[in-house]
Amino acid sequence: VAAVESIYDRVYAAGSPIEYFFLDEHYNKQYASERLFGQVFSLFSGLAIFISCLGLLALIAFVVERKKREIGIRKVLGSSVTGIVSLLSKDFLVLVVIASIIATPLVWHFMNGWLEGFAFRIEMQWWIFGAAIVAALIVTMVTVGYQSLKAATTNPVDSLRGG
Repeated sequence: VAAVESIYDRVYAAGSPIEYFFLDEHYNKQYASERLFGQVFSLFSGLAIFISCLGLLALIAFVVERKKREIGIRKVLGSSVTGIVSLLSKDFLVLVVIASIIATPLVWHFMNGWLEGFAFRIEMQWWIFGAAIVAALIVTMVTVGYQSLKAATTNPVDSLRGG
């Protein structure tokens, strides 16, 4: 910077000030709002995932409570824990798959439009959507699986007795 200033002083009048900036700092300022948007978006996405898991947990607890006698009868008749867990989980997994099928084209469309606003664009890969769907299925299985396993391992006498 000092060498450039001395050359500038020789070429131009010594009294005129030189105005300079570093390109990386300029880019950092230019994309500061995008970084802030990403942080806020990540925070609210995490909050939305947490709230949806709580809702899913409440929904499966409600379903288990409604089917308590059915689960007890199935256990008395010889159903396995795996069979009961799959019985309770498959409806939720089907709903997540249907929601993913509906959401994927919408997300692709809006993300494509957002990415077009940048000078350097990336192509969205199919595996990103696949990974998101797999993550949603895993979160659903963990959330639903816990309550289903708890219901499947309870004593059938307690559920059939009238409690």
